[in-house]
Amino acid sequence: MPAQLPERRVILVTTTPSIEGHPIEAYLGLVSGEVILGANVFRDMFAGLRDFFGGRAASYERVLEDARQRAVQEMQAACDKRGGNAVVGVDLDYEVVGSKGSMLMVSVTGTAVRI
Repeated sequence: MPAQLPERRVILVTTTPSIEGHPIEAYLGLVSGEVILGANVFRDMFAGLRDFFGGRAASYERVLEDARQRAVQEMQAACDKRGGNAVVGVDLDYEVVGSKGSMLMVSVTGTAVRI
């Protein structure tokens, strides 16, 4: 189960190395979040092949979006544990893993900072 942030705590996330108008007070180290989707997820998604006929695989996109959000939430929780309130320089990657390429890993990394 991915780590959950308290609803009141906001951790800014950006791919840029800084946040305009907010000087970085402290660099708190690398933080990351990872989610791995197993083969069953893909079988379930492809059961609804009709999504493909519209030009987009809506069920596949929903699963990927959920995985991305969960990975970002884990990264934000790691930032919060270090006392940060933002993550800069964020990189998002999707990778096929497993001996038969049957799983998809969504990983997100960045630098936790206090602004």
